[in-house]
Amino acid sequence: MTTIKALLFDVQGTATDFHTPVTAAARRISAGRHPDTDWSAVVNDWRAAYFRLVDTTPVSRENWVSVHSIYRDSLDELLSDNRIGDVSAAERDELTLAWQQLIPWPDTVGGMTRLKQRYTLAALSNADVSAVINLSKLGGLPWDAVFSAEMFGAFKPDPITYRTAAQYLGLDAEQIMMVASHKYDIEAAAALGFRTAFVARPFEYGANGTADVAYDNKFDLNAADFADLATQLGC
Repeated sequence: MTTIKALLFDVQGTATDFHTPVTAAARRISAGRHPDTDWSAVVNDWRAAYFRLVDTTPVSRENWVSVHSIYRDSLDELLSDNRIGDVSAAERDELTLAWQQLIPWPDTVGGMTRLKQRYTLAALSNADVSAVINLSKLGGLPWDAVFSAEMFGAFKPDPITYRTAAQYLGLDAEQIMMVASHKYDIEAAAALGFRTAFVARPFEYGANGTADVAYDNKFDLNAADFADLATQLGC
């Protein structure tokens, strides 16, 4: 691990909890109009729709589709599928903005502060730059740099996202560790020579959700949270 100079972090789900604030926003905006709706499940379906559309939407630098628009457009279909029709356009816009108001996990800021004493810390997110800036300012996330898919014209796990982030950092792949709670993300980085750290987030999809938290020895490190990661990296 002595060759590692920088850590790249996934943001939504890894550094921040999306389920709690987005579910809370949905319940607040609903204002009791939909008593039979399981908003926790709706938010998880919304997240699944985001992943599906990111995987299937063709993008490039010249033809970029913002993640904000992906969330907003998929919300209309999601509400229709759940027979929730009495949500105004303004309320839908407000609810979509909840994805820019995510909250750090309890261990995130403390763990990052420890890690920053030794490593350069950078976000590498599929979320829009503005979204990462907004939620980072809200949560006090101490990044040294923010990288987003829209800067590269491609979504993770496209290799260009990892390679270009490394180029901006002025480092070789083996000098960077990709940190994520999503295995596809760190597997893609590992294929390019990056070091990897899997961080388990058992409540990523809520208390009743099913997150993959199984450790795997194919990753360089497996950690319970950012504090554990800092300890394993000698911080």
